[in-house]
Amino acid sequence: MKELQSLFLKEAEENFALPIDDRVFERILAEMVGRPDLMAGRTSITLAEGMTGMSENAFLSIKNKSKTITAEIDVPEGTVANGAIIVQGGRFGGWGLYVHDGVPAYDYNFLGMERFTVAAQEKLKPGNSTIRFEFAYDGGGPGKGGTGRLYVNDKKVGEGRIGRTQPTIFSADETADVGIDLATPVVEIIGAERKSKFTGRIPKVSVELK
Repeated sequence: MKELQSLFLKEAEENFALPIDDRVFERILAEMVGRPDLMAGRTSITLAEGMTGMSENAFLSIKNKSKTITAEIDVPEGTVANGAIIVQGGRFGGWGLYVHDGVPAYDYNFLGMERFTVAAQEKLKPGNSTIRFEFAYDGGGPGKGGTGRLYVNDKKVGEGRIGRTQPTIFSADETADVGIDLATPVVEIIGAERKSKFTGRIPKVSVELK
């Protein structure tokens, strides 16, 4: 056995297999294990309508952190705003800032098992609006909850608890999308693909870590 162990270590070293990392869940997040990360050090990302299909490795990691999402939108006169503003993930886990039948809202979908919604009570007026969602993470470790606050043109229009969050990954194949939700829906009431396309314009949306 000792001879085999020595042989294994020799071959592992020659083939760059060392060090061997047997951590399972921690390895999913690059920042937890020191793995090279395209987004390392980034605390914000600015996007616009049409930017879709962004995998988790190419998007700002909002997990286990406080964040602010700010979206500038334009609703044409005579149009009821509806659809995805920005989403990440899908039916089995993710989050989305959206408008449903004129009413702005934010949903957090925990593994497809539990959903948390922070929504306004009134519909958006036509024209330009700035929608902002702030999430204050509870802290105390990964996967905790927090408090969400929704603002329209700097006026608070909604507040609520998000009981728990996903600590490491939303999906291996679902993406972050602006102005539409590709593949499966994060928010069932707005759907996915063509059905989820936002009916106004989204000149700018930013995500910032706190």
